Amino acid sequence: MATASFDTARRDASAVPAIEKRPDFEPQAETPAMPLGCSSLVGLTREQLKARLGAIGVSEREQRMRSGQIWHWLNVRGAKAFDDMTNVGKGLKAQLAQAYTLDRPEVITEQVSRDGTRKWLMRMAPTGKHDHNRGAEIECVYIPGRGRGTLCVSSQVGCTLTCSFCHTGTQRLVRNLTAAEITAQLVVARDHLNDWAGQNPTAPGEDEIRRKVTNIVFMGMGEPLYNLDNVVDAVGVMADQEGLGLSRRRITVSTSGVVPQMQRLGDEAHAMLAISLHAVRDDLRDTLVPLNRKYPLAELLAACRAYPGLNNARRITFEYVMLKGINDTDADARELVRLLKGIPAKINLIPFNPWPGSAYECSDWERIERFSEIVYEAGYASPVRTPRGRDILAACGQLKSETEKLRARARMMLEDGIGAEGVYAGADDGDED
Repeated sequence: MATASFDTARRDASAVPAIEKRPDFEPQAETPAMPLGCSSLVGLTREQLKARLGAIGVSEREQRMRSGQIWHWLNVRGAKAFDDMTNVGKGLKAQLAQAYTLDRPEVITEQVSRDGTRKWLMRMAPTGKHDHNRGAEIECVYIPGRGRGTLCVSSQVGCTLTCSFCHTGTQRLVRNLTAAEITAQLVVARDHLNDWAGQNPTAPGEDEIRRKVTNIVFMGMGEPLYNLDNVVDAVGVMADQEGLGLSRRRITVSTSGVVPQMQRLGDEAHAMLAISLHAVRDDLRDTLVPLNRKYPLAELLAACRAYPGLNNARRITFEYVMLKGINDTDADARELVRLLKGIPAKINLIPFNPWPGSAYECSDWERIERFSEIVYEAGYASPVRTPRGRDILAACGQLKSETEKLRARARMMLEDGIGAEGVYAGADDGDED
């Protein structure tokens, strides 16, 4: 499977401008049988891990057993050094240490919100001049909740799309993240939350049941379905029950509506689906989510109805950002109910998170409650998503954009470990909340 190809189905930027952005760089697919110098083994698929062993001379007969041992140390125990792998022979550990590392993405900053939300700015290993020779940066957010902990991961450096209400969408698109880079975000979270086997205190008889990270949402930077090969592989690693061990029913992939890839996502990833809907009329959605010009509402909703495994226990989540005077009327709510008729669905109403320069405002709370009431009375769950992490710019649509806009002085402060309050006080423009 290719590791970093961009989907080009029906993409014609000249015919439909301002829908998508082209990447700064399209990395070549990696040849799995070849070692990549001192590349990290963290986040690899089982097949890639076996290939790494083969590349340093481990016989094909031994690869399955040895890769299984190393897989356990990486994805169950969270090993950070080859010497920690007590059931792996000294000779093999020496070979591994010479050829590979167990490096994670570098955490540049960790910020903790008043509500317990954590945001990590992570720097990936350099992959060439397109990363400015120091590694591309992404953000990842952990949201604790009652009985669950949700990790919001990024799938691209920047974003392919140009949604007008989303601050993240104002960035350029640098490149896709590899499957290992996506999975490594979960590894970093478990490191920082002490969420590995043997680190998580539980009641007697409940060993390793209470995980701090229980859910994954692909709702960070990027459009996951324009990086589908890597997203499918990452979901597979995260959901491996002899490894990171998350349930596929607790992994949700969000898309703005890349219709041609939705069937494959369901067939291969078996993940839960979320749709960034935000409008009930094509003319308005063309502005809010310009991808709608390629895949309009009728086409998108038909693909939703055909999504593999769809039933009342595996509902599609429709995300709807509440924009004052734009998409929040009673008529909009009733049309939303009509459009979704027959689709097992939950509707997440998202208060808009303002950002400097945005043309939109958040709907009044009374208006959001009335909208929710109409949807609920029609038989749909319609929770209003509580904004989390606004004080650390970790809320929906805010990821990475503010970090990119820091002045050079503030960026140096950030790199020198000065706290978030000092950094954002020196930013060109800060959070308006």
